[in-house]
Amino acid sequence: MNKKDIMEIKRRFKKESCTFTRMCGCYVDAEKNKVVKFGQTFLNLEDEEFYKYLEIAKKVLSGTVGNNLLTLDIPLEEESSGGRQQFLMGLRESRLKNDDLMDRFYDLVIDSYDYAGNYLILVFHDAYDVMTKTTDNNKLDESEEVYEYLLCAICPVSLSKPGLGYRADENRIGPRIRDWVVGVPDTGFVFPAFNDRSTDIHSLLFYTRDTKEPHSEFMENGLGCGSKRTATEQKNLFSHIVKHALGDDDENSNEVLLDLQQKMSDYIEEQEVFVDEETGVILEGEELARLMADTGISDDAASSIKEAYTENFSNQLPEVAHLIDPKSLEANARIREEEELRAQVEELKQQIALHQASSADDPDDDTDDGIKTYDVILRVKPEKVPQIKSQIIDGHKCLVIPMEENEHAAVNGVNTTV
Repeated sequence: MNKKDIMEIKRRFKKESCTFTRMCGCYVDAEKNKVVKFGQTFLNLEDEEFYKYLEIAKKVLSGTVGNNLLTLDIPLEEESSGGRQQFLMGLRESRLKNDDLMDRFYDLVIDSYDYAGNYLILVFHDAYDVMTKTTDNNKLDESEEVYEYLLCAICPVSLSKPGLGYRADENRIGPRIRDWVVGVPDTGFVFPAFNDRSTDIHSLLFYTRDTKEPHSEFMENGLGCGSKRTATEQKNLFSHIVKHALGDDDENSNEVLLDLQQKMSDYIEEQEVFVDEETGVILEGEELARLMADTGISDDAASSIKEAYTENFSNQLPEVAHLIDPKSLEANARIREEEELRAQVEELKQQIALHQASSADDPDDDTDDGIKTYDVILRVKPEKVPQIKSQIIDGHKCLVIPMEENEHAAVNGVNTTV
């Protein structure tokens, strides 16, 4: 599912447009016991509960596509009788009204979801009447199909923090009663997927809140799909491959990795005009080798990186953007810009010192060939030269010269007080 498809479904999760027919749930304790089960017509809920459950459902469709939200393909063997797809299809067709099927689903989650604490399993059923759209994106008053789907959210349930509060029954301040509170979803899924505004029973949308450690065991054992790495996992794995090949020098390996990521970022800009926005720029092994050739990576290290990359990403070649840390690149760019500015200031200081020495006999002569081509010419007292600093202000490179209250300056021959 792409961002556009996801947003079309998510936009309907409002009081006036929500069409959830039914919601079921099961509260599971840390010993994997079913503490309580429930099921009810969603639209009959009181407003306070209605909005709380609706917020939970929205969270399952939130985050970044490719990182928090992953489209998982269902293997052919799971589409046959007794497979996970057939079971989910039966659950959907029952509209969550078959208690035996619901119990089997809860057991499936409990047996395959690795979580140490208490959690709540919520399942919503919806039927969305998909309206036909024209080429200019206007809706027509006719239906293309009915997209019937299940949305599941698995939410951790934790004990509220201890504290003091007003005890109305005793009219005093005392320890607050601690409650078990349902948190935002940790994991979830939507089945079947909604691809190109149509039902796709051969895939589903998986949600994870933690992109560093998603519940891959639930992808495989619970949903019957192969596990898929998030963009965060891909980036961390790639960084590990590069640093491992470069050896123990952390400082050097970080610099080389940043250099390689910058070249990858440039490669995206070169290729994005030829690639569909939804697909992204995929990094082939040969292209990685070409990018490494322009860095300080040795032939042996480059060969090791390419081999490990091909082996670890053989099932799913990543988008180049998933392997880049934008914040690190941005910070590195600022550092380099500041270093360049400092170098320019030092060069300017030397030019000033040389100019002062050459014009000591004639302080009014400012026609030195080495200076007159500059846009800014500074003439300061020798004791002021070490005080000159470089600084970036509002995105511009600036020279900063500290001035005391009793000091004066002349700009283009005009006296001024600072």
